[in-house]
Amino acid sequence: MAQKHLSNVIGFDDAPFTRHFQGKVKVVGAVYAGLRFDGVLIGEVEKDGTDAASALAALVGQSKFAEHAQFIMLQGITLAGFNVVDVFALHDALSMPILVVSRKRPDLTAIKNALTAHIQAGDAKWGIIEKLGPMEPAGAVYVQRVGLSLDQAIMAIRHFSRHGVIPEPLRTAHLIAGALSFGQSRGNT
Repeated sequence: MAQKHLSNVIGFDDAPFTRHFQGKVKVVGAVYAGLRFDGVLIGEVEKDGTDAASALAALVGQSKFAEHAQFIMLQGITLAGFNVVDVFALHDALSMPILVVSRKRPDLTAIKNALTAHIQAGDAKWGIIEKLGPMEPAGAVYVQRVGLSLDQAIMAIRHFSRHGVIPEPLRTAHLIAGALSFGQSRGNT
């Protein structure tokens, strides 16, 4: 991924919801052109569902930003509880790299146990996570990736991290998603 590929990114995060909530959860995409915040996408995915990749692909693909977006960042591989983003399907649908970012390395054993014991289609969801492999350290965060090298991922993290360790597109999506649920942003990004 050459330097020009770092210029246009959409970072996604989901809105907070209560533990017993059922239904669709808002998902926010923060669109960046370089370090300039350029727009917002808002969609929905089913809590603990299987529609995350198709919903994100449609949201991006049908937007005015589709022509210029060069890669997608996700704040973790799950949205709306355990709606695992099939990053391979998303990569294929959008023909662009996918970068999953997390502050800390997840407990894969706990995730596997929760998915396979309590979540509909849990085995298939675990299969996506297993295929993607463990998170890799990338500076102060951990990443998983499809369609870009670890060096390219580290370069993207460095380029977009300006106010902490989380890249601005993800930080902005998190703040907006929180405001959708609470009327104002809150919590750590």
